[in-house]
Amino acid sequence: MVDEAAVREALVEVEDPEMNISVIDLGLIYAVRIDGDHAEIDMTLTSPGCPVAPELMAAVHRAALATDGLESVHVNLTFSPPWDPKVHATEDGKFELGVF
Repeated sequence: MVDEAAVREALVEVEDPEMNISVIDLGLIYAVRIDGDHAEIDMTLTSPGCPVAPELMAAVHRAALATDGLESVHVNLTFSPPWDPKVHATEDGKFELGVF
């Protein structure tokens, strides 16, 4: 059975192409819900006008779908709450962004 940790581990490989930092370390992945062999992922972007939104969402979808045991993935884009690196980024992400 697939769990949230396995999906999040797969998503570590996905980097924001403008920042070259993992979507996990940036804190762009708000939620991962598993229902059998399906995953629902709530994610955000660093800004609502992010020019790489479709590319980044597709990369998250592909990486999650590669998780053993998943047959389908749906990526939901949300801007609520707005992304704030001081709140959402991991310690590694904050370090890479220079946010303390």
